Amino acid sequence: MADLAVLRWWWLGVMVAMAAAASWSGGVLPAAEALGMNWGTQASHPLPPKIVAQLLQDNGIKKVKLFDADQDTLSALAGTGIEVMVAIPNVMLDSITDYDTAKEWVRRNVSRYNFDGGVTIKYVAVGNEPFLAAYNGTFDKVTLPALMNIQNALNDAGLGDSIKATVPLNADVYDSPANQQVPSAGRFRADIADLMTQMVQFLANNSAPFTVNIYPFISLYLNDDFPVDFAFFDGGATPVVDNGISYTNVFDANFDTLVAALKGVGHGDMPIIVGEVGWPTDGDKHATATYAQRFYNGLLKRLAANVGTPARPGQYIEVYLFGLLDEDAKSVAPGDFERHWGILRFDGQPKYPVDLTGQGQNTMLVPAKDVPYLPRTWCVINTNAKDTSKLADNINFACTFADCTALGYGSTCAGMDANGNASYAFNAYFQVQNQKDDACDFQGLAMPTQTDPSTPACNFTIQIAATSAGHRRRGDAGAGAVLALLALLHLFLLH
Repeated sequence: MADLAVLRWWWLGVMVAMAAAASWSGGVLPAAEALGMNWGTQASHPLPPKIVAQLLQDNGIKKVKLFDADQDTLSALAGTGIEVMVAIPNVMLDSITDYDTAKEWVRRNVSRYNFDGGVTIKYVAVGNEPFLAAYNGTFDKVTLPALMNIQNALNDAGLGDSIKATVPLNADVYDSPANQQVPSAGRFRADIADLMTQMVQFLANNSAPFTVNIYPFISLYLNDDFPVDFAFFDGGATPVVDNGISYTNVFDANFDTLVAALKGVGHGDMPIIVGEVGWPTDGDKHATATYAQRFYNGLLKRLAANVGTPARPGQYIEVYLFGLLDEDAKSVAPGDFERHWGILRFDGQPKYPVDLTGQGQNTMLVPAKDVPYLPRTWCVINTNAKDTSKLADNINFACTFADCTALGYGSTCAGMDANGNASYAFNAYFQVQNQKDDACDFQGLAMPTQTDPSTPACNFTIQIAATSAGHRRRGDAGAGAVLALLALLHLFLLH
């Protein structure tokens, strides 16, 4: 039996991971067959969809999960054969409770792509973690009606046999009685237990999967005393024993807690998709490329070997890594690491060697091709400036409107001196502003340079050029007013 102190830390880790907001059999098969990627686009300069679609194909990625149903994205995926999970954002759920609106959404975003050479849509994600406790029930009354309407609209369109509606949920929808801190005691959260029971029954009636997001990284992020090895898959952790079953990692414990919760409502055999799982590479002392590589090596080998989990041994698990690319415009409310989940950099360049087939033959992934960059010009501190009294104010301004999370404690750029920190902030703003001349002034404290100021640990980026129509629409079109406001603020700061 596991030591009680270890058991307490294990269960705390499971519960922390749940609360944070931020099935193949027989032989060894390529993990990529069961592997998908989350493709998020909350970036100041997102990669053009056609480049991303080619990137997915070049790396043999056969499944992708989206967070919307963007027309440019779906058009880029047409004819690729990549299985797609399109999504309805939480803010749209209320409107989807109207059945006619749901039918129109299916017509515009699913049916229109359902032709030979079109988009291989397999799932519709209805919302994203809508029952997070942090939302205080905002989406509780609309999610299930929206789910039902979308699936029924798919059925009415003759697509229900091949396309299933599901709801990606955070692990905080299930928990365990405090006096039984083991996976087999898992139950759905008391305040939504009836709602979850109805949802599970509806999913089962339509042969649809349960989708859950699991994040072992969060256990380490929120608890310095959490046993590090328990976040990984390489067997170094002290096992926790549950009715004779040994658990050596928090992923298995979390997954099997859900299995127990499903069993508790009569559907213990329901298919489960892991909608998000991954490890960030910056923004926290535990968010490193070394840890990310360790995590993915363990996860991908397990997928290839069809190990399953103790409650579902030897079963195929469909998994979507989170995520494909870094996103510099994501909210950092959960933590600075939120902008660094990508297995690739923001521009589609690989960060570290990995083998998506799970065979352990790590190589760099195929990088994105034909990426249009801005000129090789950086913005750095002007060391000849006479008045530096407003340096801190200018750095704060730059970091308010650009991503400076790499400067935080434990991050890749944390070791630089004051001049280095200022240069990083100024350059980040300069790049977000598409290298406009007046974006590299900062009251005479900054100057442009063609000499790369990057260090071995800290990369000073050159941003993607806004040359494609899709990029202009997402990154710049609706941002005109924001850029104008930024300019006014900048002028106000200068004076």
